[in-house]
Amino acid sequence: MESSSSTRLPAWLESLLSETFFNSCMIHEDSKKNEKNIFCLDCCEAICHHCLDRHNSHRLLQIRRYVYHDVIRVGDVEKLMDCSYVQAYTTNSAKVVFLKPRPQTKACRNSSNNCISCERGLQDPYLFCSISCKINQIMRNDGMMSEYLYECEVLTLPEPGSDDWFTSPDPVFELLKTSSGSTASCIDVDRQTIACTATTEIVRKKRTSKFEISAAARDSPALETAVNRRKGMPKRSPFN
Repeated sequence: MESSSSTRLPAWLESLLSETFFNSCMIHEDSKKNEKNIFCLDCCEAICHHCLDRHNSHRLLQIRRYVYHDVIRVGDVEKLMDCSYVQAYTTNSAKVVFLKPRPQTKACRNSSNNCISCERGLQDPYLFCSISCKINQIMRNDGMMSEYLYECEVLTLPEPGSDDWFTSPDPVFELLKTSSGSTASCIDVDRQTIACTATTEIVRKKRTSKFEISAAARDSPALETAVNRRKGMPKRSPFN
């Protein structure tokens, strides 16, 4: 992103896109759970939850993590700007959108729909893979964001202790849930990790099914005899 004077981006939006989240807070470096996962729109800086006393009257936006990248809940970002046509994902029963484009290790193949800005494969009918990609495209076309921004005087965090307070990275198999508009070749997943996890699951299922016995069969005398049967004493073969 260029400076706000040339792109006409508001200061909070420019800071949000350039900020690095989930680093340790230098002010509370000796405290536990000091990750900077909150963005203060009034101070234009990332803070941790230990800093909330100094920002209790400010507009606060919680940054979450999904597949190890920064995301914002759709319900929160819609109070600040138009995020239509940005591909959303579901995690912890909430829809989220990526803040920045994710790095691509391979070019997407056989994808019928790609992000207008970064060419990442998307599901239909989305046009952008992240908030940043939509902003970049708007700035290239219109040169300003004023028509897409909303006035928001109050923006609060969820209650501490609720399921929505923190979002942990999703399991690797969550990445395999794609619709007909997306392709497996566009998924940034460690294939070796997936194969190892899948093999472990298959072995676990085989071991479980091997010892699964119905209640009726378990109570039968024949099964009890078979289970308690022991081999006799070993005998040496006779010498010729």
